[in-house]
Amino acid sequence: MAAQHSEAAKFLGQRIREQRRARGCTLEDLGELAELAWTNIAKIERGEVSPSIETVVRISTALNLDPSVLVKDMHADMYPGRTHKFTAKDLTRARMSRG
Repeated sequence: MAAQHSEAAKFLGQRIREQRRARGCTLEDLGELAELAWTNIAKIERGEVSPSIETVVRISTALNLDPSVLVKDMHADMYPGRTHKFTAKDLTRARMSRG
């Protein structure tokens, strides 16, 4: 069995599984609707891979969801190796204080 890709991948996979099951779809159903291999969707649901944005959009469209439903509450801290917590707001503030 493959290792978890990241906390974000696990979170997204769980969200997709919940939405798929709530609609009564099997992995095979979702694969056909999203035009993706159901085995890849299974890997996504288990958090073994981190899907591309195209894959997220295909899955959300197949589930009749706005993609934001699947990624809501995700954040950069869910990915390993983040070395800082700075944002554009921090950058702008620093530039203005040098002013």
